Amino acid sequence: QVHLVESGGGSVQAGGSLRLSCATSGLTYSSACLTWFRQVPGKEREGVAGIANDGSTSYADSVKGRFTISRDIDNNILYLQMDSLKPEDSAMYYCAAAKGALTADSTLATLAQFPDFGYWGQGTQVTVSS
Repeated sequence: QVHLVESGGGSVQAGGSLRLSCATSGLTYSSACLTWFRQVPGKEREGVAGIANDGSTSYADSVKGRFTISRDIDNNILYLQMDSLKPEDSAMYYCAAAKGALTADSTLATLAQFPDFGYWGQGTQVTVSS
């Protein structure tokens, strides 16, 4: 059974940094794509970043150069380092995973449209004040 548990959210001032973590179980990282999504109330869930089984990554244009996705294969943890945070980055952040040798781009697109295709955590709130 797959479980994902996010942590690391909080409140920070604009320009600050946060690192989100997602502890996973029931997944083999060599055959899964891991992603981060975010959602603001009243808006659709947005793909933020993804890391494929081969380690290749993909980012939303809005976070390129500021966010970094990484994984700890030995400890089954997914990370999202968020630097130079902006108020518009405020959202509930979710980690999500899809099994298979998928590219990060395709996984982000698929999970955005078909969320039931993947496994999701419960989310962690990030609030950035100006």
